[in-house]
Amino acid sequence: MTEPTDRFSEEKSTYTVRGSDQPDLETGIAAIRNVLKTLPLRPGVYRMLDAKGDALYVGKARALKNRVNNYTQVGRLPKRLQRMVAQTRSMTIVTTNSEAEALLLEAQLIKRYRPPYNVLLRDDKSFPFILLREDHDFPRVQKHRGARRAKGQYYGPFASAGSVTQTLNALQKLFLLRSCTDSFFANRSRPCLLHQIKRCSAPCVDRIGKQDYAELVADAKAFLAGKSTQVQKKLGEAMSAAAEAMDYELAAIYRDRLRALTFIQGAQAINVEGIGDADIFAMACKAGVVGIQAFFIRGGQNWGHRSFFPAHTADVPEDEVLASFLMQFYEEVPPPRLVLLDRDLSEAELVAQALGERAGRKVQLKVPQRGDQRRLMDQARRNAEEALDRRSAESTTQARLLRDMADLFELEAPPDRIEIYDNSHIMGTNMVGAMVVAGPEGFRKNAYRKFNIRRPETAPGDDFAMMREVLERRFARLEKEDPDRKSGEWPDLLLIDGGKGQVSAVCRVMEEMGVHDVPIVGISKGPDRNAGREHFHMPDGRESMLPLNSPLLFYLQRLRDEAHRFAIGAHRTKRAKSFTASPLDEVPGIGPARKKALLMHFGTARAVRDAALEDLQKAPGVSAAMARTIYDYFHPAG
Repeated sequence: MTEPTDRFSEEKSTYTVRGSDQPDLETGIAAIRNVLKTLPLRPGVYRMLDAKGDALYVGKARALKNRVNNYTQVGRLPKRLQRMVAQTRSMTIVTTNSEAEALLLEAQLIKRYRPPYNVLLRDDKSFPFILLREDHDFPRVQKHRGARRAKGQYYGPFASAGSVTQTLNALQKLFLLRSCTDSFFANRSRPCLLHQIKRCSAPCVDRIGKQDYAELVADAKAFLAGKSTQVQKKLGEAMSAAAEAMDYELAAIYRDRLRALTFIQGAQAINVEGIGDADIFAMACKAGVVGIQAFFIRGGQNWGHRSFFPAHTADVPEDEVLASFLMQFYEEVPPPRLVLLDRDLSEAELVAQALGERAGRKVQLKVPQRGDQRRLMDQARRNAEEALDRRSAESTTQARLLRDMADLFELEAPPDRIEIYDNSHIMGTNMVGAMVVAGPEGFRKNAYRKFNIRRPETAPGDDFAMMREVLERRFARLEKEDPDRKSGEWPDLLLIDGGKGQVSAVCRVMEEMGVHDVPIVGISKGPDRNAGREHFHMPDGRESMLPLNSPLLFYLQRLRDEAHRFAIGAHRTKRAKSFTASPLDEVPGIGPARKKALLMHFGTARAVRDAALEDLQKAPGVSAAMARTIYDYFHPAG
């Protein structure tokens, strides 16, 4: 979708009133009234900004002047919005052509700025799709995340990577489509293992013609579009024809594909017959916490379900929470023709119109009252309630663990942000530092960071020096980006995988950087490195242990093990890249295309390195100047 802010940037203005940086209701009202003087009675989006210019709230309006005027009538506002008005020091206004456009722009800006007074869809993971590429004579089927720029058919969204994998396996068994990369395909001289286990038709070595493969692709598209009965009938007829022709081997292949199709049809967790393409959303609310359950139905097939727990929902009407969730959700995902909801929305027509503009076709919002759709909705609502109950139970347990941790490590309060650090290397090679983050809601994987150890003074294999580099880089950036510590990015506790030596080294680093108020604790395995006998090391030299069956011990082990897992994964990725690295990668001006041309001409990187200047000049695509650059790089004394 085109950035709406690009279309409307000409009509964008900022109105500011000076005042104290501290929250003050009168100053906030004065800032809003200053904006009202020039506001039009047109649709648009407004952004409330604090003294630093950060977004507090993003809202849309059919008539901007009327909507913004409501914020000056403080007595009618809930406490949440009164606090927002007290923090407001300026506003940004963007006018639009319609209220539907304003609704779309509002969702986009909420996703971008994540204001503290808006309902937020807290989910940083993109949804996986299946991509059937169409830029090759033999289309490839693959898993896809991110922007949909490649030429081909996209099918999704799927609720999880597991749902995609299951469907991809079905496509391979049923239609024998290739999943390999184009370069792998182009360099095959004999079939790969997937052909041997009957999951690929091996077009790479001409085991199937282009026309026959195109027929398989057409069948796969029909299956993904929900026409599995049509595919089943076709396979049955082909099996019968092969049997009558006494080609029993071919008949057996069709039989196995039919069995796979029958298994898939019977594996649906819910009955979605006759639904077509639809998304189903049901919401549960308890004690100010909201849980939303989503089912994804495409082509009459269940493509999984996922639970969402939007943030900042206290004191917000339930239908407003659901409407805001839908608009943010469909910022990343194309809406289907039918969206089933468990309740009416006050702005249902507007939301449907906005989603229709987003999709380029009509989108219907419906609250089912009877029949199969109603039964599906009841199931979704039950799942939403159960997911919310599980989350409440988990959060209660988590809160108790964090309180116990605060008592054990003598913290002022239960930590909201815990950072756990670990290093990984093999005999000093491919050194990597890792930071994982945890909080009351569990691991915050979008906050994980890896650090490639790159300072020349960091000796290979020196764990203390590696930790020093990691922490100096981490906290130097924090001091630069958030010196006032208002972003929530500063940790309440550092957990270090190590004993007294590591803790002492970390304390020296933090002291040198002037960071004196971040608690530090080391966690080390006990005698014989036995899990369950961990020692916890405080900066003052004290040590403690926890009972073997302590829930807090298990939690701290999980934190330590997650940092270890992440560090090892980052190290393995870096080591795998080093195996395929080439000396040519370091030569200035050598990109992938020129590197490939040189290797095709000389055979190996060593041959390029040893080549004479005259020989380099004869290579295709290498100018005299580039040949001199390559030669001088490998022969600096020349």
